[in-house]
Amino acid sequence: MPNDIYDAIVVGGGHNGLVAACYLAKSKKKVLLLESQDTLGGATTSVKTFQDYDAYLSRYSYLVSLLPDQIISDLGINFCTLPRPVASCTPYQRDGQHGGLLIHREWDATTAESFYQLTGSTRDSNAWQTFYNAAAEFAKRLAPTMLQPLRTASALKANIGLQTMWQHLIEEPIDEFICNQFFDDLIRGVVLTDALIGTFVSAGDLQANRCFLYHIIGNGTGEWKVPRGGMGVLIHELHRIARNSGVDIQLRSRVDQLESGSNGVAVKTVLGKRYTARDLLFAAAPQHLARLRNLMEPASLSGAQIKINMLLTRLPQLKAGIDPNRAFAGTFHVNESYSQLEAAYRDARHAQIPHPLPLEVYCHTLTDSTILSDELIQKGFHTLTLFGLHTPIELFEKDPEKTKARVTQRALTSLNDYLLEPIESVLAPCSDGSLAIEVKTPIDLETDVALPQGNIFHRDLDFPFLEDDSLSSAQELWGAETDDPHIFLAGSGARRGGGVSGIAGHNAAMALLSKDS
Repeated sequence: MPNDIYDAIVVGGGHNGLVAACYLAKSKKKVLLLESQDTLGGATTSVKTFQDYDAYLSRYSYLVSLLPDQIISDLGINFCTLPRPVASCTPYQRDGQHGGLLIHREWDATTAESFYQLTGSTRDSNAWQTFYNAAAEFAKRLAPTMLQPLRTASALKANIGLQTMWQHLIEEPIDEFICNQFFDDLIRGVVLTDALIGTFVSAGDLQANRCFLYHIIGNGTGEWKVPRGGMGVLIHELHRIARNSGVDIQLRSRVDQLESGSNGVAVKTVLGKRYTARDLLFAAAPQHLARLRNLMEPASLSGAQIKINMLLTRLPQLKAGIDPNRAFAGTFHVNESYSQLEAAYRDARHAQIPHPLPLEVYCHTLTDSTILSDELIQKGFHTLTLFGLHTPIELFEKDPEKTKARVTQRALTSLNDYLLEPIESVLAPCSDGSLAIEVKTPIDLETDVALPQGNIFHRDLDFPFLEDDSLSSAQELWGAETDDPHIFLAGSGARRGGGVSGIAGHNAAMALLSKDS
């Protein structure tokens, strides 16, 4: 006899699982949520990373773009994201001189002058404005469809209507467009980075197009924002809503057996508890679901980013002379020209740590200081998050700790190339004699938060539509369905699932509810 019978079981207590559970519970379903760890959140957590300091860092995920306002409104989430005044800053050295490409969130004279100082012409600045204005319109039209039933490629293309942008973003490798529209190698690289974060491919691979598309969809604006109070605030709010809606949440409940039949599903946890339900929403990686069902795991690209969290006593000065309060207020690109990114990919493909290592750096506290205590704010402390590209899990497998140390040093050296003072000199000291720096490799991401091979998207991204011949007029699909009518994908590995969005959780809940209607 099972412990209890539910309408739906949600496996995984990250943001997607919680979103799915909240939608179902608000629709009067009896819902059980099983989370393997002793806390909720998964990769979407805030942690007191350095015990000597009251600073709560978003340890794994750190910015929010894809979380739709509709989900916030539907569920009544008290969650606020803050705009960054600077979109990006990219330091460079040319002809023995240091400079920086500073791009404000809103195009202005300072941004235009920064482009001109780099290129000596207006060609790239004009191309930039033309492209990103068109991309913003594309995102505005595409974003609402992410919370609707899937359309075929031709139907979605007709609905969006921007045929030229569709061709550039969907049909042709993104590198063709970048190289045809932009002339400067550094500017090409700044555009390309959004096609590479979270994936390990060359610029000519259509997987880069998919990654780029997810980065510009961003709630209809493409803007990446800082979560006020850190990512943990989102989890706290979703937990509150789930609890108040009657969701039964069981922590330390790793599922190790799954059965499915004509009447529904049954799961058993490692602690021996058994639960049954009509349907199951799997908000963890599809590779884990495949193992539970004794199926072949879906192939996937390797996770390819190293994540470094730091606490600084102050921001470092730059060789370019740009005020660090502006330089680090957006995305700080390091050694990310087009040619450097492609060279780094080739190095990593040949089992070599890229040199120089391309980096993206973020300072949460310049936009939102509330993750720090008042004392740390008064002292001028800041957090800094570093994302090292093209560091696939294969680099670390032979000697994980030694390689972690080498890649960490390579990352800090890459950053220090553009600083007047080494970053180590402004890292906060800890009482045990260490410095306030935490490093997470793809192996750590797999171990700590069950991301297969450290892949933050769980698996290769899909375009947010179906092929024209794969959907009959009688079907309505949400991208959550599996070959089992009682099992739905509700995590980042679902179609339209990548990134911190809640979209996969929403769509899995809608798929279940539409089946019942």
